[in-house]
Amino acid sequence: MQEASLYTQEEERRISCALCHHHCQINPGKRGRCGVRENRDGRLYSLVYGRLIAEHVDPVEKKPFYHFLPTSRSYSIATVGCNFSCLHCQNHQISQYPHTHQGKITGSMRTPKEVVQAAEQAGCQSISYTYVEPSIFYEFARDCMELAHEQGLANLFVSNGYMSRECCQELAPLLDGINIDIKAFSENFYRKICKASLQPVLDTVCLLRESGVWVEMTTLLIPGLNDTPDELTALASFIHSVDPAIPWHVTGFYPTYKMLDRAPTSADSLRMARQIGLDAGLRFVYQGNASSGDGENTLCPSCHTELITRTGFIVQSNRLQDGRCPKCQESLEGRW
Repeated sequence: MQEASLYTQEEERRISCALCHHHCQINPGKRGRCGVRENRDGRLYSLVYGRLIAEHVDPVEKKPFYHFLPTSRSYSIATVGCNFSCLHCQNHQISQYPHTHQGKITGSMRTPKEVVQAAEQAGCQSISYTYVEPSIFYEFARDCMELAHEQGLANLFVSNGYMSRECCQELAPLLDGINIDIKAFSENFYRKICKASLQPVLDTVCLLRESGVWVEMTTLLIPGLNDTPDELTALASFIHSVDPAIPWHVTGFYPTYKMLDRAPTSADSLRMARQIGLDAGLRFVYQGNASSGDGENTLCPSCHTELITRTGFIVQSNRLQDGRCPKCQESLEGRW
């Protein structure tokens, strides 16, 4: 247990947490919505500092990052807890663990040095803070990120983008890349399905991109909830307004957790979404989490030469030369 950052003390030992846009007001003995930050006699503590529930070596493409060190491996870590309560959470066993286990916190103790050493020994080029919303274990992530940079490793977040402006500003110098999950382009969806709000996520996208962090985005298409052409067109237009070079991953939904009443996303829906993104002027739109294998490859936006060929998370070939198309010399955005 370690004292948390990003909070202020209020009257009667109440705490105002500034980690994310929920801005939880936490009374003594209580926790924030994430379930892992607790007010103990007027001080806020992280209950998950160094207490990892997951440690894996993944292809960076699995995060997904398609424009960040392709073919490299990333050391992925997570604690329990999350500041969202998505009805379709694919990692609900760990993200909702404190809420489903009477507040219990579990995981194996690690130090930042042990995490970085494990990443180096596994031949990873980055550390990914992932599986749950990583800002909820901000203090441990920050300490790992500082040490990772000292050792020449990159830092990647896979995030719902709900962190506060203060949190973003502190993270940006340490963060090399982030994949932000834009769950829908509807405030109603965020309120009903995630118990959150859309606008703060959009603000985070803009702030981190302006700060020089490499940004990719993912949208899970859920039949009947966030997959209409109008909504996808509006989302693609937003991405284009921030930076048309931001890669957009449109991925397939499968029934899970509390959302078992929806069919899996069809291949036609994924193809439609990808075409909407391309028609909106986005340079890179990818289809994912589908058996068809369509739309996984990186094409030159200028001459349409296939530059990176993928099968699932495996890169079969990479024809980029110093980040350029060998045929027309178009420069592709990314960290190559």
